[in-house]
Amino acid sequence: MPASDIVEAQWVAERRGLARFRTEQPPYSLLSRGIEREVLPVAQRYGMGTLVWGPFAQGLLTGRVRKGQQNDLRRAGMFRHLNDERRLDVVEQLIPLAEAAGLPMTHLAMAFTIAHPAVTSALIGPRTMGHLDDLLAGFDVTLSDEILDRIDEIVPPGTDVGTLDQAFQPPALLTPSLRRRPLGERAA
Repeated sequence: MPASDIVEAQWVAERRGLARFRTEQPPYSLLSRGIEREVLPVAQRYGMGTLVWGPFAQGLLTGRVRKGQQNDLRRAGMFRHLNDERRLDVVEQLIPLAEAAGLPMTHLAMAFTIAHPAVTSALIGPRTMGHLDDLLAGFDVTLSDEILDRIDEIVPPGTDVGTLDQAFQPPALLTPSLRRRPLGERAA
């Protein structure tokens, strides 16, 4: 949810003497960093845990999806974000960074996600024991400031590369009548 809704929920709970929200569950990955702008700082300010989902960008950051190459992801045909040229261009920049660091893409992606101080934990969603074994092998990976700075150059902090198909879209963006005056009231 947007940071403004988190703040409002905290205020309402305080005013009414109710239990307040303790966690937020937003998407977060090397490609989806928009929550760094407001959501993560607000969660920190209110002492909330942040359980992020999608640290592998729904398969893009596994190395299985490459620009101009066929992939074996069945859902690639169903979701636009898995075929988004901008996202694929960024993945192609991240792959050599992972290789230079001697890391599989999955380890780079997970280590980046949990490096943020506001991230409490990340949902990984392995589909096979092999996936789980790979992720567990990267449990102790710590990224240097140099690598994190290089990531910031590729995907600036607080920005998203494309939009996830299942990402939250506020009503004000989805409903034109919420962002446009009636036609008769638009004159300057």
